[in-house]
Amino acid sequence: MKTSIATVSISGALDAKLRAIAAAGFDGAEIFENDLLSTHLSARDVAKLMGDLGLACTMFQPFRDLEGLPEPQRTRAFDRLERKFDVMAELGTDLLLVCSSCSPLAESDRARMIADLHEAGERAAKRGLRIGYEALAWGRHVNDHRDAWALVRDVDHPALGLVLDSFHSLARGIPSSSIGDIRPEKLFIVQVADAPVLEMDHLSWSRHFRSMPGQGEFPLDDWADAIRRIGYEGYWSLEIFNDRFRAGSATSVALDGYRSLKILEGGITKPSGFQTDMPPRVTTSGIEFIEFAASHEEADALETMLRPLGFRPVSRHRSKDVTRWKQGPINIIVNCEPEGLAHSFDSMHGASVCAIGVVVDDVPAALGRADALRIQRFEQAVAPDEWPIPSVRGVGGSLVYFVDAATREAMWAHEFPTVLEAEAPPLLSRIDHVAQTMQYEEFLSWLLFYVGLFDVRKTPQLEIADPMGLVQSQAVQTPDRAMRITLNGSLAAQSLSSRFIQNYFGAGVQHIAFETQDIFAVAEQAKADGLERLDIPHNYYDDQEARWGLDPALTDRMAAADILYDRDGEAEYLQFYSRAFARRVFFEIVERRNYDGYGAVNAPIRLAAQARHKPEFLD
Repeated sequence: MKTSIATVSISGALDAKLRAIAAAGFDGAEIFENDLLSTHLSARDVAKLMGDLGLACTMFQPFRDLEGLPEPQRTRAFDRLERKFDVMAELGTDLLLVCSSCSPLAESDRARMIADLHEAGERAAKRGLRIGYEALAWGRHVNDHRDAWALVRDVDHPALGLVLDSFHSLARGIPSSSIGDIRPEKLFIVQVADAPVLEMDHLSWSRHFRSMPGQGEFPLDDWADAIRRIGYEGYWSLEIFNDRFRAGSATSVALDGYRSLKILEGGITKPSGFQTDMPPRVTTSGIEFIEFAASHEEADALETMLRPLGFRPVSRHRSKDVTRWKQGPINIIVNCEPEGLAHSFDSMHGASVCAIGVVVDDVPAALGRADALRIQRFEQAVAPDEWPIPSVRGVGGSLVYFVDAATREAMWAHEFPTVLEAEAPPLLSRIDHVAQTMQYEEFLSWLLFYVGLFDVRKTPQLEIADPMGLVQSQAVQTPDRAMRITLNGSLAAQSLSSRFIQNYFGAGVQHIAFETQDIFAVAEQAKADGLERLDIPHNYYDDQEARWGLDPALTDRMAAADILYDRDGEAEYLQFYSRAFARRVFFEIVERRNYDGYGAVNAPIRLAAQARHKPEFLD
């Protein structure tokens, strides 16, 4: 795949954008006119910089309102066109994007449009240039790529071709099968954008909510395969308009862009129907362990929460100050080493989750996928007698370890040979989900990380009402639900999510949910052993009784245990929360009765209860 990105897609000055684009690994870049107009560099300077960076100038864009204009506007439009040709010669690109006209003066006379596009092609050909014609979703008379292709086909000029943009086609619901009519030599460039499905005018939707492939909801796999099917071999170029990206780091957004095109190459929600060098997405059978970084004092405090939930310190690492807490298949690692990543993590964030280990069948393939997506590996010294576990950088500088499914039992036996305590009868059955909180501007980036690396599906995006502002939330989960990660971000400075980030100094795991088959037994045992739960108001239970027609004895029992309730048809979900550990991380216990969600309806109740304990999340 030949990769490109429009400079409008990322923030900053043009020279900084181009350096970020080159560093991310792109083959080329489209120069957006406003970026050129606002830079101190001449067009020749830009061309030299791109050459030095190894970037092709794939296109200059956009040129607006060319076809169908009456005089004198028509003459002025062609004068402007000649001026843009001059700029293109200096930039070193031969392709100009011409958008379908939006001018209220533009006429719908098809013969006039064909004549205008033919003249544009003639003028371009005289200077060794090409024009790519694109149907804007809000174009006055041409807003469908089928109509744009019909015009290009009927003009039949070698210097005039088509530009396909996924947003303009998919936002209007145009069938991707229609791409099969396009001749590949007439498709000059392909522009790519994803987006959430929204009910709003196409212009506003396009200007503010485009996203990278994999971050939205468009059926890009079918669209991309339709383009490959006709034999297209040109550039795939991102054109993204998004307020979050404009506020973000050019370096990180450019890297996300490159990563998103590699994801598209292999298939976003299903494998591409065409041969690709991209390793497949990583399949996992679940989370093998969660690792906390902590001082000895913090580890003692964590123990007062783990024991009431049924965990026991079963073994110690062979050479490090690391303890394995366990019950059933759930492993919690508490790392108190005085040096290394965990110590640095604790110094930066305080006691917190520094790593997650996921079980994979093919570790080399998982690393290959990460490398292809330019996800940074983490390398650290391993003693000769230690078991090497490959890892990559994850959210907030934490690690994601790839644990080999075939050797994980041997790994535990080798790494933790010193027995401490016997396991207690398990109260919990598995890790249900891990909730990570991040800056609002980082949300789509980390969504792309999980969607790109693992074989996961996205749940619908939700807005949850915090007493101090809205929180955006979305989950990614494997098809069999063996691994579930929820992502949360908020623009509101005083929301719980934002306070966590401020106190934690960055993104990270805010809570861990464990599943049980008997939530009442867990709640009663945990309370007896001293676990502090989050207090839920009695008004909540009065409402639940009325809403669902619950037995008053059941709601009384839930109220006594601070258990929240939700129902979806006949499926039920029960949950309760601990208070926060180290003012950062808290635990959730859930019982699923054929319920597939996350109890989002209860989130405002939980957030309000936590807000009443605001000092927990402040230094």
